Amino acid sequence: MLKTLEHPPEHVQANRLVELRNILVATDFSLVSDRALDFALSLARRYESRIVLAHVVSAGSDIILAPEMAAATHESGFSIAQEEMGQVLISGKLRGVQHETVIEQGPFWPVLESLIARYKADLVMVGTHNVKGMEKFFLGSVAEQIFRRTKCPVLTVGPAVHSKTPPEVEFKNILFATDFGVGAEREAAFAFSLAQEHCANLTMLHVVRHADDYSEEGLALKRDAIFRELAELVPPGSEFWCKPEFRMRLGEPVREIIEVAREMNADLVVMGAKKQFGLAAGHSLNTVAYRVVAAAPCPVLTVRS
Repeated sequence: MLKTLEHPPEHVQANRLVELRNILVATDFSLVSDRALDFALSLARRYESRIVLAHVVSAGSDIILAPEMAAATHESGFSIAQEEMGQVLISGKLRGVQHETVIEQGPFWPVLESLIARYKADLVMVGTHNVKGMEKFFLGSVAEQIFRRTKCPVLTVGPAVHSKTPPEVEFKNILFATDFGVGAEREAAFAFSLAQEHCANLTMLHVVRHADDYSEEGLALKRDAIFRELAELVPPGSEFWCKPEFRMRLGEPVREIIEVAREMNADLVVMGAKKQFGLAAGHSLNTVAYRVVAAAPCPVLTVRS
């Protein structure tokens, strides 16, 4: 694998492709949310970002309660959230990083959307749970709302990510998977920026679905064409500090992306998430982005086109 240059020029280091001034971490105070916060803190130290740790007290739109019971539930939920947030502050995890904490009540997505706008978030981070049945249906639709509707990128720590997160997160091997769709250049900019900040090895991947449509000669020509398209996504000036590896795989995108991530021991996957309208809750669980997030052995950064 071609590696990042060990000592890039100082003027290149200062010229970041992406700025992360504000990182909003959506938390439910679970262990997976705690891991997401660890990744956020590591990025905040590198980018000198402000962390906004946010919790939304919401009973969920699928739960129907009498008005007096709903009020009591929300009051209890708010008190519990205050205690949990206090424990995070007492733990000292946020020490040394500029931060704010916020607890809001109401429907999850509208409230989170308002917080993203209020704090001008450049990145949203969230952890997802390994749940089954109707819980998976509901929580899956919530996760989809975040990275389908949020204009800024979303870094998701999925259920397959190793449970032990080191104190200082290092992205040494980054996989950028692209379908060359709308927004591919913006997606690439985030991949290269993170590779620059972490002096990481970067692999750029495109998956061809229907290999049977090509002859052996046709596949060779297809590979050449894909490598040219990948080269066009490399930001100008990055040759001073990084020379990525180009790869083409044949098969089903989700399976191939996960397999390559495991082969290269990826610490991060970067990919696009297409904006979709009129998508019924839960139906989007079959999209490529969601399935990669659910199965990836490392965090996944989705950049909405």
